[in-house]
Amino acid sequence: MSNVSADFPTAIPPDTGNMVKLAEQLRSNNLKRQLSAVTELLNAGEPGLLLLIDFLKDVSTGGPSVAAGRAYQLLCTSESITVQTFLAETLPQGVVALNSAQSVAYQPLQALLIDQKFEEADRLTLQKLCELAGPAAVQRKWVYFTEVDSFPVADLLTIDQLWRVYSEDRFGFSKQRELWLGLNRDWDRLWEKLAWKSGNIWTRYPGEFVWDLSAPVGHLPLSNQLRGVRMMEFLLSHPAWTQ
Repeated sequence: MSNVSADFPTAIPPDTGNMVKLAEQLRSNNLKRQLSAVTELLNAGEPGLLLLIDFLKDVSTGGPSVAAGRAYQLLCTSESITVQTFLAETLPQGVVALNSAQSVAYQPLQALLIDQKFEEADRLTLQKLCELAGPAAVQRKWVYFTEVDSFPVADLLTIDQLWRVYSEDRFGFSKQRELWLGLNRDWDRLWEKLAWKSGNIWTRYPGEFVWDLSAPVGHLPLSNQLRGVRMMEFLLSHPAWTQ
């Protein structure tokens, strides 16, 4: 994230009781409480909005959090001139730094995920993985499992962070990896857990997949649609997740 200007007013709300409580809740280590505070502050008028602005200023130095991603998403919907000026001047693209070792453009993906357009973001994620794999993959529109090892760590981490930060930590490759390891690398159980398969029946693309936050944890992105188990195994075993 870019450095945030200090020219915006610091929130000193008159309702120090509830506002202080929400500010503390926002900076807690409990994601559920943080997300709840973000929503309450959005609906608390200008004092709440200023606290959310302050929160985004603070997290700019330590990297984006899931709570910061949600705060950004909700502030984008605010009609406050102060909020829109802050976002336009300091965080015009989002809260995730778009690092790429191959100069791949991830801003379109960030924009889709900010808006929670998950189906479009899923298709664009496949496109970006093909770009990482090279011109041949771009032309064929899918990735060989043998190409996954060549994916730069920086790029996989960027894609994963985008999905996690803007999905309330529900989606992303690393979330799928957590589930996979928790199931002792049992693929059949993982497919069921991700709702990619029910019994012996594979979930049909795109109509039977869930394209919102009601989906099971790890449901997106649909990397398994690229080339099956081998591709998924190489992706979830990539060095990016152990650094």
